[in-house]
Amino acid sequence: MSREVFSNQPDSGPNGTRVQIVGVGGAGLHAVEHLAQSGFAGVPLAAVHTDARLLAQSSLGTNILLGSRLTRGLKAGDPDVGRAIAEGETEQLAELCSDVDLLLLVVGLGGSTGSGVAPVLARVAREAGVLVLAVATLPFDLEGRRRGEQAQIALRELRTASDAVILLPNQQVVRLLEEGAGLTEALEKVNELLADGLRGLCRLVTQAGLIKVDFSDLCEVVRGRHSESCLAAAEAAGEDRVKAVVERLLNSPFLDHGNALSEAESVLVSIAGGPGLSLKEIQQLMDQVNRLCEQAQVVMGADVDPGLGDRLVVTLVGTHRRQGEPAGSEPTEADVEPGLPGAEFPVDGRAGAEPTSGGAARARHFVPPAPQLAPEEKVKLMEQRGLRPKRGKRAGTQFMLPLEVVSKERFEQSEPTRYRGEDLDTPTFIRRGVRLN
Repeated sequence: MSREVFSNQPDSGPNGTRVQIVGVGGAGLHAVEHLAQSGFAGVPLAAVHTDARLLAQSSLGTNILLGSRLTRGLKAGDPDVGRAIAEGETEQLAELCSDVDLLLLVVGLGGSTGSGVAPVLARVAREAGVLVLAVATLPFDLEGRRRGEQAQIALRELRTASDAVILLPNQQVVRLLEEGAGLTEALEKVNELLADGLRGLCRLVTQAGLIKVDFSDLCEVVRGRHSESCLAAAEAAGEDRVKAVVERLLNSPFLDHGNALSEAESVLVSIAGGPGLSLKEIQQLMDQVNRLCEQAQVVMGADVDPGLGDRLVVTLVGTHRRQGEPAGSEPTEADVEPGLPGAEFPVDGRAGAEPTSGGAARARHFVPPAPQLAPEEKVKLMEQRGLRPKRGKRAGTQFMLPLEVVSKERFEQSEPTRYRGEDLDTPTFIRRGVRLN
C-alpha cells in the first residue's frame, strides 16, 4: 500500500496557527477515526501504521504505511522493530510536519507500532521547529505486565522527544463505567474522552477570542517542558451550566479528580459560550479553577461563538514541573547525552535563538533545549538505545622502562643506516626518549 497524498494542507485559524492531528499505531488510528466520525472538521487528520489492513479501512485524509518491505503490511510485533522502521523512513514522517505549527500526536502506548514510532515522529517534528503535544493512553491492567512495562519505556522516550505529554491511563476510565460494561464500551469511552480533549485544544489555538488565549500562550506553558501535562474539556447547558461544567471537569480521568490541577505549575483556561455568556458566569467558573490551582499561574481566555447556542465549553491545559526541578529552571544542552531523544537544537546552534525573519508566527519556530535528566534516567535511556554511558578516563602514571641497548654483535662493524642524522638501527622509542606505559 502506498502513501496517500493530502487532499488539503493543514488549515489555520484566525490567528494563523496551523494544526495537524496524527494517530500512530492501532489505538491512535481508532481514536482519530472516532474524532473524524463525530463530525470534527477544520483540522487535517492523518494516521501512521505498519498494518496495511487497518490503513485500508481508514477514512482519514492521509494514511502513511511504514515498513511494508520488512513487515509485509503486518504489525511491527515489537517496539524496537517499530522504532527501527520509523528511523529508516523519517522523510515520510517529516512530510507530516511540513508547514505545521502544532502537531497533536495521538497514540496508545504498550503495543509495538505506537510505542516504537511515536517518539521518533515527535523528535522529527521538533527538529522541524514544530510544537509537539502528545496525547497518550496507557494499557488496562488486564492487558498484562509486559505491555505495561513496554508502555512505561515508551512513555519515557515520548516525554523526552515531545514538548509535553498528556496522559490518560485507560484503567482510570473504568471508574466512569457502569458495573458490567463491556470492553467495546470502555474503548469507546476512551476515544470519546480523547476526542473531547482534542476538540478543546483545537478550539483554544485556532479561535481568536475576545479575551485572547492562543497558540503563543500554549507554547509558553508547554514548550520544552518534556513532562506530563493534563488536559480536560467539558461542556454543559442550562441554568446551572457552570456547576455542571466544573463537576464534569473534576470527573475527567485526565485530571485525576482535580489532583492534577493542584500540582500544576501553569494552567490555561479557555471558555467559550453562546451570546448569553455572562461576566458573572466567567467569574464563578474562574473562582472554582483558581481554588483548584492555588500554586499555578493561570491564564484565561474567553470567546463568544453564536454557533454554541446555550452551551458552555471549557478547556483546561496544565503542566507540571519535572520532579526535582526548581522553579524557573531551564534545561541546557549539557543535560542530555548527544544522540538521545530531545538533544535537538536550532539550526543556527543557539538554544532559544530568535529567527531573523518571518515575523511573530516564525518566532515560535525554534526547537527547545533538551530536558534535564537525572543520572539514572540518562543511564536507562542509553541502555534502551544500546548505548554505553560515558566513563571518565583513568589517570595513569608514565615512567621509563629499564630497557638495555642490546649489542649489534656481528653487525657491530657495519655502517649504521642513517636518515637525516638519525640511526635507524636504534629503536624509535629509544632514539626519541618516548615514555611507555
